[in-house]
Amino acid sequence: MKNALNAVRRFLNGLRRPSRATNCRRLRQRGETLQSLNIREAAPGDVSALAELHVKTWSDTYGSVVDPPAFQLRERQWREQFDRTDGSWFCFVVENRDGQLVGFAKGKAYASDEPPGYSGQLDKIYLLRDYQRLGLGRRLVGHVARRFLDQGMSTMILFGTPQNPSCAFNEALGGKDSSARMASFTADSPGAICVNSRQPAPSTDICSPGV
Repeated sequence: MKNALNAVRRFLNGLRRPSRATNCRRLRQRGETLQSLNIREAAPGDVSALAELHVKTWSDTYGSVVDPPAFQLRERQWREQFDRTDGSWFCFVVENRDGQLVGFAKGKAYASDEPPGYSGQLDKIYLLRDYQRLGLGRRLVGHVARRFLDQGMSTMILFGTPQNPSCAFNEALGGKDSSARMASFTADSPGAICVNSRQPAPSTDICSPGV
């Protein structure tokens, strides 16, 4: 019964998000293309922009929370994070042609033994609603996975609420419930990620003319 209720809540929460066709149309109306969106590593100078983006995307995702984290808290958290220069974490951001951040993904070493067998953790991944369902989330996960592979980590875990519509995205990439057998991943070529040996479609195919 609980799983069924979570599925219903996930479906209803998903209705609040724009469709892929809508976001493709909005992308063209802004004069943007997927090629104009750049993914790069975050830098200390991004702290304020990351905090603002984090507040916005988190509130959009968990809209029912009465008192969501404020900008001041997020800014302090990101500033403290960048103060850690031991290589235990990293962050990639999506930047539009105007230099505005529209998404980010943060990875770190997984320090817990529960559940066992995981070496990396996709700690956070968020995109503004207007930039969702365009393949950018998949590209971000690819960057995170390749960084983990460069660090000798071939397993990754992500924690999320079962009511979050993004769970479908994780499952589409081959993600499994943490109670199931651990899955590994490999990167076969630049710009591509295989999750359980499944090759995703190129993100540039998503917004074709006329969509």
